[in-house]
Parts: sequence; structure tokens; C-alpha cells
Amino acid sequence: MCFNETNGRISKLMSMIKALPINLSNLQKTVLQQIVRGTTNPYRLVRRAKLILAAASGESNSSISRRLELDRVQVRQWRSRWFEEREKLSAAEEQQVTEKALMVLIKGIFSDRPRPGTTKSFTVEQVVQIVEIACEECEKSDRPVSHWTPSELADEAIKRGIVEKISPRSVGRFLKRSDITTTSRSLLVKCQN
Repeated sequence: MCFNETNGRISKLMSMIKALPINLSNLQKTVLQQIVRGTTNPYRLVRRAKLILAAASGESNSSISRRLELDRVQVRQWRSRWFEEREKLSAAEEQQVTEKALMVLIKGIFSDRPRPGTTKSFTVEQVVQIVEIACEECEKSDRPVSHWTPSELADEAIKRGIVEKISPRSVGRFLKRSDITTTSRSLLVKCQN
């Protein structure tokens, strides 16, 4: 089976999946239209509001995708996100929230969720302690070097128990962000000022 044939079958299957129904209250529709008409709203927010308005009017995912120049996966994603949040929206309206409060809720629904990635590995205190080591003279740490390198600083931070592990690259980034170089002369001058 060739790629085009497989891709065609996948597209056919995807088009057979029934799109989630989107029903909007009058207030939701009004707020979405305000987002679309807002001249200072971010483009992605406006597109997402247009997408939901089109879905509520019965437009297919393929049609929305073509008209808004989005991938069908994105259309399904935002349609699904709105569908998942429909109870929260209904509950807010039952509590008779203001248009402004509903606007905040809808903007929250349309905001991007945090992307996966590594969490911060080092606390501010640890970074400060590593930079503090860089301000010391190497001889005080019984290091047989004339100036600190990121490798030496990483080893010393581990030796002192500041961190369990750290790469020289991370140490280099800390120093770069601090606008400090690892040469002992200029570093000491900056640290003493």
C-alpha cells in the first residue's frame, strides 16, 4: 500500500467521524461575536471564536478548516475543547454571570494549554549559590585551576551539595544570564563592585 493510498483512507475515515455538535446560548453567541469584532483581540483568539460560531451554525470541520485556513485536526481540537467546557459555560450562565465574566471564561477556554516539557530543575537559591562560587577565587576551593570554567563550577556545586547533578552547559547558561564571565579577574571585579 502506498503513502497516498493510506493517506486517502485516513482522510476518508476522518471525514466519516461525526463532528461534535456545538450549541450556543444567545449570551455565548454575543460574547463570541464581540471577540470576533474586537480590534485589539489576538488573531488566534478571533480565529477560535470564528471557528466555534461556524461550528454552531452547522458548518462541517472540513469547511471550517478550508475557510479559516486551519488544519482539520485543529478544528476538531477546538470544537472538542468547547464541547468539553459546555457544562462550565452553562453553569456560569445559570449563575447569571455578566458578559464580562463570561468573556473571561471563554478566553480561558481558548487559551493555549501548557505544553509538555521539562520542569525547572534548579531553584533560584541554587543558581545564586553557583554564581556565588564563580565569584570566589579557585584556590579557596582547592581546585588546581587558575580560573573557573563551567565544568569546574558544575563539579564544585555537586561537591558542595548545592545540586545532585548539573551539566556544565547549565552552569554556562546561568552565568550568561547573569552577564558574568567565568574568567576570574573580570568576575572578581564584577563581584566586588
